[in-house]
Amino acid sequence: MPVVLLGDVFDALTLQQCECLFAYVEENVTMWKEELFFTPCKNNLLRMCNDLLRRLSRSQNTVFCGRILLFLAKFFPFSERSGLNVVSEFNLENITQYGTEDEGTKELLGEEDNDQEEADKADMRITIDYNLYSKFWSLQDFFRNPNQCYDRVHWKTFSSHANSVLSAFSSFKLDDIADSKKLKLDVSFGRESNSEMDVDEGSAPSGQAFFAKYLTNQKLLELQLSDSNFRRCVLLQFLILFQYLDSQVKFKPDTFELKQDQLEWVKETTELICRLMKETPPDGPSFLAAVTHILKREEQWSNWKNEGCKEFQTPGGKRKLTEDNNEAPEGKKPIKMKRRGRPLGELTKDSLNHGRTLMGNSELTKLWNVCPDNLEACRGRDRDFLPSLDTYFEEAIEQTDPSAMVEDSYKKTNDGNFGWRALRLLARRSPHFFTLSSNNITKLPEYLETMIKKIAKDRPSAGAGMTQEEKQEVLEGQAEENGAENDQEEDELLKEEESKDDESKDEESKDDEAEDKRPLTFNEEMLDALATCVAPVWLKIAVKLGYKKEELSDITAEDTDDATKARKWLQFYVETDEDASPENFAYTLEGMGLTEAVTIINEMV
Repeated sequence: MPVVLLGDVFDALTLQQCECLFAYVEENVTMWKEELFFTPCKNNLLRMCNDLLRRLSRSQNTVFCGRILLFLAKFFPFSERSGLNVVSEFNLENITQYGTEDEGTKELLGEEDNDQEEADKADMRITIDYNLYSKFWSLQDFFRNPNQCYDRVHWKTFSSHANSVLSAFSSFKLDDIADSKKLKLDVSFGRESNSEMDVDEGSAPSGQAFFAKYLTNQKLLELQLSDSNFRRCVLLQFLILFQYLDSQVKFKPDTFELKQDQLEWVKETTELICRLMKETPPDGPSFLAAVTHILKREEQWSNWKNEGCKEFQTPGGKRKLTEDNNEAPEGKKPIKMKRRGRPLGELTKDSLNHGRTLMGNSELTKLWNVCPDNLEACRGRDRDFLPSLDTYFEEAIEQTDPSAMVEDSYKKTNDGNFGWRALRLLARRSPHFFTLSSNNITKLPEYLETMIKKIAKDRPSAGAGMTQEEKQEVLEGQAEENGAENDQEEDELLKEEESKDDESKDEESKDDEAEDKRPLTFNEEMLDALATCVAPVWLKIAVKLGYKKEELSDITAEDTDDATKARKWLQFYVETDEDASPENFAYTLEGMGLTEAVTIINEMV
């Protein structure tokens, strides 16, 4: 229930509100992982997170997307195969498009207004032509699908392009001081231009840049080569590709194996990349150490997948704390361990075992468990707040008596509140409310007067102390007060009084007719005749009616004759099946084409 409710709430909220509410889901990840919640809730939580990810933008809501993915990684165990790329597939749809030579490659950064200024800067940068540009971005196709490198032709292309790009990186060194100044300018510019976007879109905080995918314009390549983050991204792609080519993957074909000369080239190129990564400011050595550590962990992850993704187990089990463990060294106060309460899952289990429902609040739990069965509580008599007709109309009935001498303006029927409640009560309790009448009621008081007379007449004590003549006088006096418009309806009231005896006679005749129309039942003679007729196919008939063969074998275990078995089963069918009747049985036999048995039933009915 809480998980389904959370899913509905996330569907109704905006993305900013969803990001705030998702903190509640993250904080309770340990509770969702408990046995009581995990099995029934894991699919709902996964569906809720996937729905959020579909609504989010990977470039503008990068942080929120990462929080959702981290939650799923914490919630599901490592061995959950739905979250593992077990067969080592690649995202082949991630295609990098770049410009062609026809789009213009003469100007890299725009028109040259001052030839002398460009000549002074020529020695400060490398020559970037379309050849280098196309080689650089064509490497992304090999990073997207590393299996191409196992082909000899593609390998030559890849190694040639990689040598050209790494040579360009080696010849164009980055200056730590210049790079830091440029970084400060970029950060300040980003804060001024993207401050509103950060607040509105919920993207990265000011001062942080997130690149979902780099731009491939040729004019930007020189600036990108001067960016340390861009260079590190490309070098890291090389290292990831080399590790895959040289690793043992369970689902990789046996033919996908590098030759000796290719392995030597990979080794030399890896050393070159590590040296370039170490020289790339800022903090090149620290960044290289972090990358090396991550790649080692990636190798362990690949080995774990090759072994079948076995579940992780904590070595040594759980360690229990004792009083000795809480003893503090001399001169220091002992550390008081805060006792944690029982997990919510255990409390819920104990409550269910005792027939109670834990609502998370003492008052709600007490209120809910007054009657655990909600439907039974709704049917309780103490929840019926409608008054009876006699109680509600008691005063109005007394006012209809001429001896009460109550003027029309003071009667309850002229009170609008009374009339509104009276109509609602009549619709729920009175059998006369929905009766067909040819009279057009123009005023509510007149209609209520008529209904009150009918209710007074139906009361058991309405005419106990009055004779027929007194009733007639009351009705006639009331007719004079109401006018000539209601004469026809009052005559009908008198006719109803006179026709009571006729109605009782009609009811008696209806009872006699109902006795004649009672459903027919089986008799012994009919069962004997049917057993002899359906003896060869009685088992098919029983299966058709829903009986299992094991149940039938228990009924007829002691008999060998088909007629005897059929007779015993028919007796069992008549005694136990609520729908057992000659009509229903004949309908089943007719559907199976047993016309002879149907004829027996029709003749003996």
